[in-house]
Amino acid sequence: MTTRLSDVLPLACGLDLPNRLGKGAMSERLAARDGAPTEGLVRLYDTWAAGGTGLLITGNVMVDGRHLGETGNVIVEDERDLGGLKAWARAGQAGGGRIWMQINHPGRQTPRHVDPSPVAPSAVGLDMVPGAFARPRELTDDEIREIIDRYAATAAIAATAGFDGVQLHGAHGYLISQFLSPLTNRREDAWGGSPDKRARFLVEVVRASRAAVGTGVTLAVKLNSADFQRGGFSEQESMAVIERLEAEGVDLLEVSGGTYEAAVMFDERAPKSESTRKREAFFLDYAERVRERTKMPLMVTGGFRTRAGMEDALAGGAVDLVGLARPLAVEPDLSARLLSGEADRALPVRLATGWKKLDAIVQGGWHQAQIERMARGKAPHPGLSRFLAVLKYFQVRRWRSPKKLTVQTAG
Repeated sequence: MTTRLSDVLPLACGLDLPNRLGKGAMSERLAARDGAPTEGLVRLYDTWAAGGTGLLITGNVMVDGRHLGETGNVIVEDERDLGGLKAWARAGQAGGGRIWMQINHPGRQTPRHVDPSPVAPSAVGLDMVPGAFARPRELTDDEIREIIDRYAATAAIAATAGFDGVQLHGAHGYLISQFLSPLTNRREDAWGGSPDKRARFLVEVVRASRAAVGTGVTLAVKLNSADFQRGGFSEQESMAVIERLEAEGVDLLEVSGGTYEAAVMFDERAPKSESTRKREAFFLDYAERVRERTKMPLMVTGGFRTRAGMEDALAGGAVDLVGLARPLAVEPDLSARLLSGEADRALPVRLATGWKKLDAIVQGGWHQAQIERMARGKAPHPGLSRFLAVLKYFQVRRWRSPKKLTVQTAG
């Protein structure tokens, strides 16, 4: 029987997703200066929840306030902001869908002005703009175990706050991804030296997080198909990790790829096979190969733009959930219109400048500006100029922080 966009997706934890459309994580950068949720963040998720998407995955929430990926990240280390987190969860569920908190530690992948003293599996710096990223310090065994405990603590607080699940960010070059890659994990102890040992950190985070949230709460992982860097995390290693995740009882896997150094997850001009070009999604070929090795539900985000392409991916059986990210920053109600048949495709947005590195800045800043408009209660503005997007990208965060939610923790 052919799977449709409107079909319910049952998960092993006992929860269902009301349809086959999911919002992939996008960094909102809307937290207060102390990392607390804000009114703008709740307003944004109210808007997305009304748009018919069955699953909303938040932007990455930091497990350690000393190490942020960027300014404006929400930080969840304890229950001090439980009231605001509950309001955020309720907003994401207001339309009848589910909301998962994506939890993360950036490791070395954080700008110097955000974290001048980053940590990582090994003291390997980023090969990017000279001086923009500080060289990380290698983590000790005790520090690694403490970070695992932090993931579990954040996951438990998310469940207490009412989030339907958590997603561990193991892709895009952040800390879990750094442990998996032989380029960034050069350890020869229990946490590195072989593919099995490099995967240990992720497996231990999964185990600790599952123990923290229990059953009945979704535990998902976002994982790279590959790093797309010579000598990095390979497709073969990724397949082996996925088999271990299934054995650990992970409820859903989101497939992605790339790092800051090889940002193929954002580059619509990145090399793809002919079949992938025809079917839109960036990582669909890989998902088909994964399907031969796992029954775990799979989500692919990146590249989907037409209802026909989404339905084709579901009908092929490799994908169980279609991920949409940037299209929902422009059309927050796109899912509802796709499900009703009112829309056949996402609004085309042409932001290319002809310079690859500038394109990444323009696209990131332009979509960030749309997110902030929704946080202020305004509609997205598809006609926003690329010039203003570049200014937005480089703007220094104002000293006066967004308004922190003042919500009682009871209830």
